[in-house]
Amino acid sequence: MDALDLARWQFGITTVYHFIFVPLTIGLAPMVAIMQTLWLRTNDERWLRMTKFFGKLFLINFAIGVVTGIVQEFQFGMNWSEYSRFVGDVFGAPLAMEGLAAFFLESTFIGAWIFGWDRLPKKIHLAAIWLAAIGVNLSAFFILAANSFMQHPVGVELNPETGRAELTSIFELLTNSTVLWAFPHQITAAFMTAATFVAGIAGWWMVKAKYQARAELKATEKAETDGKIKNVELYRPVFRLACSVLLVAGIGVAVTGHGQAQLMFEQQPMKMAAAEGLCETEEGAGLSLFAIGNPGPGHCDVWTVTIPGLYSFMATNDFGATVEGVNDLQKAYAEDYGDGQDYVPNLAMTYWNFRLMIGFGVLAAALAIVGLFVTRGGRTPGRWFGRFALVAIPAPFLANLTGWIFTEMGRQPWIVAPAPDGDPAIRMLTEQGVSMVGPWTVGTSLVVFTLLYGALGIVWFGLIRRYAAAGAAEIEEPAHTDDDADRPLSFAY
Repeated sequence: MDALDLARWQFGITTVYHFIFVPLTIGLAPMVAIMQTLWLRTNDERWLRMTKFFGKLFLINFAIGVVTGIVQEFQFGMNWSEYSRFVGDVFGAPLAMEGLAAFFLESTFIGAWIFGWDRLPKKIHLAAIWLAAIGVNLSAFFILAANSFMQHPVGVELNPETGRAELTSIFELLTNSTVLWAFPHQITAAFMTAATFVAGIAGWWMVKAKYQARAELKATEKAETDGKIKNVELYRPVFRLACSVLLVAGIGVAVTGHGQAQLMFEQQPMKMAAAEGLCETEEGAGLSLFAIGNPGPGHCDVWTVTIPGLYSFMATNDFGATVEGVNDLQKAYAEDYGDGQDYVPNLAMTYWNFRLMIGFGVLAAALAIVGLFVTRGGRTPGRWFGRFALVAIPAPFLANLTGWIFTEMGRQPWIVAPAPDGDPAIRMLTEQGVSMVGPWTVGTSLVVFTLLYGALGIVWFGLIRRYAAAGAAEIEEPAHTDDDADRPLSFAY
């Protein structure tokens, strides 16, 4: 492999790995805040136990996410220096905002929340986790604003003397139509991830507690001695809360995803055609559920199961609309941006990741529908549901990962895709953005990061499994009350 391929593999591996933790952090922070709010409003100890239980899992995930995310920005200078030189004045602005505003906000108040139990008044302590959750979501917005510039560059002009893109309007950059659709889509996807995570663990514990109680009751024949039966009701409220959030978030993902598809049809028609593996321009194009063979140019006779007109509807809201295929788009791109370049992304990669994204999302949503049904009226499902709840946990993670791969691979061969409604000079091919670094150097760092991230992944999974399997600990309500709000803080001087 040359340096370009190795640099792409390195950035892809580190980004996909980091993105395992990002959606869970984004969604779990506000969910923990909701649990703590319910405890404060109801004084129900169950919500306090759930706050601390899932709060601990949130902190483990947050810590690993921070560690793995630091590498991302360094790679822009190390492996992609030509890209950084070209768009650094623009791309650096939202990244700086993310670091100086959002990250410091979330990290500061997460610290206050961790060490504020029994030290801060209840309402101030609650405000800390809400501010941390706001900071986490602000981080997502600024990162997505930077990525959306790569998908649809706006608020920028080319300096003819330096050959660099220069920011002309931070307002246009932050209100890019691409980020205005990408942000709610990613946030709702993150809520799906966190809600599935919470529902999966709570559902498994709810079923486990039921059968533990039955076994103990059978052994002792004294229901009053069973300390486990109450654990069914300990996990049921948070399970149903998570299923409700999951269901609403799933609808949000579908709606915002449809909006993104229509915007993609306008801004990146090649990516949209690649998502369907559409070779030739069609009127009333259908959406293939799956294909047997390799969809793409020269392979248009593959066998598919297709829903007629759905692809045209996704792109235009019209089942009979005409949509361009990759062959015609290749000719148009060659006329606009130069012949001799293949402007078609990897069709198998985009086609299958698009479908895997939808399929895994549907599986996660199924947990919400089934879960709310089987727990209606105080019912507790059987062992089969406990297993299903655990199996469903990876689904939204995989949906996020395949969606991100589709988004980035579908943009190729551009690292900065040209905007059809912007300055055509603001564009860069991926091969033009790589640093002048030898393959050996990039390959060595690729191996080191892959092994290091693999080790961190084992640590993360081990910690999450350990604390999730331990269950919610018996705890006492914090000793402080709002009456002792004037008590000096333990760290005051």
